[in-house]
Amino acid sequence: MIPVYTCDKFADLQKLCEHKHTNKNTISVVIPARNEAQTIGSIIESIRTELIEKHPLVDEIVVIDGESVDATISVAKAAGATVFRGSEIRLPVFAPPGKGSALYKSLSVCSGTHLVFLDADIKNFTPRFVYGLVGPLLCDPALDFVKACYSRPLEIDGLKIPAGGGRVTEIMVRPLISLFTPELSSFLQPLSGEYAIRRSVAIDLPFSSGYGVELGLLLDLFKQKGLDGCAQVDMGERVHRNRPLEDLSRMSHGIMATFIRRLRADGRLPDWVGTCLQASILHNGALVIEPITDVDLPPHRTLQSCKE
Repeated sequence: MIPVYTCDKFADLQKLCEHKHTNKNTISVVIPARNEAQTIGSIIESIRTELIEKHPLVDEIVVIDGESVDATISVAKAAGATVFRGSEIRLPVFAPPGKGSALYKSLSVCSGTHLVFLDADIKNFTPRFVYGLVGPLLCDPALDFVKACYSRPLEIDGLKIPAGGGRVTEIMVRPLISLFTPELSSFLQPLSGEYAIRRSVAIDLPFSSGYGVELGLLLDLFKQKGLDGCAQVDMGERVHRNRPLEDLSRMSHGIMATFIRRLRADGRLPDWVGTCLQASILHNGALVIEPITDVDLPPHRTLQSCKE
């Protein structure tokens, strides 16, 4: 079983700062964002005021923008983040637009020895999402990867269902994990966008370019290192912008493609399975067929070798 801590266990920020400075660690908070102007400002302000100005735990807040058409960039900059447009970060490999590509590109522009990845749509954000995740890494050198878990309410037309969130996780991902990689079943929120990882580990992992990035990282980390270096932290409740089924359908297809690629690579599925996977989306009552264009981006360490 993967251990589960509570975020309160790491609420002593002075102690965490001492661990950080004693071991000469640095912490980068990375937020991929696309059209999240309503929530991203308060997230960044909370981190800046509590974890940079009051307690020197975080060294930088980096936002990777995915071609936002709202005020995401200006709001993030005003709140205190360093903002990069994902399309302007050049790499020696092609990285199609997507969440995974944004996280992958962040490794080229942030400098922390410890990376904390956060989604930009959290409505009830507090600094616990940062110190709760990086705390175990700072306190336990045996840990490499810490993932958030939480309860996920679902709000539809003003009606709040306490445990109705995480629809893709519960309907698709958890059954797949149970069937093919039951060792990962004890991850309570395998798709959570909040997690911390040592940079030295992250640069050895491939990144799926799309929404399959979180599941891909779990599968690849398990394959490379096992689960002894993994932990979870209970954040209580996480409230975010619930997406329509059309968006969840696209997400599900991308996540499925990521899983299939790894099963094929391990010889557990024939090579032809999933090679022409397409998303069938109901849009305004009409069926729309969209190809899945996600790819797996090579470990960053190989890019560094190319540069050398």
